[in-house]
Amino acid sequence: MVPFSLFTGFGLVGAYALLGCTWLVMKTEGALQRRMKDLARPITLIVLATIAIVSCWTPWSHPTIAMRWFSLPNVIFLAPVPILVLLTTLAILRSLERDSHAGPFLFALFLLFLGYSGLAISIWPCIVPPSISIWAAASPPASMGFTLVGALFIIPFILAYTTWSYYVFRGKVKAGEGYH
Repeated sequence: MVPFSLFTGFGLVGAYALLGCTWLVMKTEGALQRRMKDLARPITLIVLATIAIVSCWTPWSHPTIAMRWFSLPNVIFLAPVPILVLLTTLAILRSLERDSHAGPFLFALFLLFLGYSGLAISIWPCIVPPSISIWAAASPPASMGFTLVGALFIIPFILAYTTWSYYVFRGKVKAGEGYH
């Protein structure tokens, strides 16, 4: 499985490059924004190709995953995922052509959400295909309860801090300005 792991690692680098480019399209202007728009187009196509190759490689490697995606009626229920991947890729490319600033970033987020959704659909309920299920990998119920209480306490603070930082750093970065 080493080639598959290396390839998905390459795909992850491409995905983060796409997010970075589209983030800079949203947060900058001028020459840097134009450069990021030009760079985001081929990276979008690389991410699409990576998603397509992983989407073919995974069912080819595991017959149970192939049966999940390509048997009736599953093929009808799961068809929206690849269709939405194509439509979202087109939306990214179109929004890069237009003067949309937030659109490419939001569509890139949705594209990655769809990619991870397809992966989750493929391997569910296994966390490590093909043998370790999510229930076999889970901690004892007491540990999970303790973790839940901690998460319920800390998540509101994380959300509040994230909201505050996005508020502080809102808007575009202009030449000569800084946040200090």
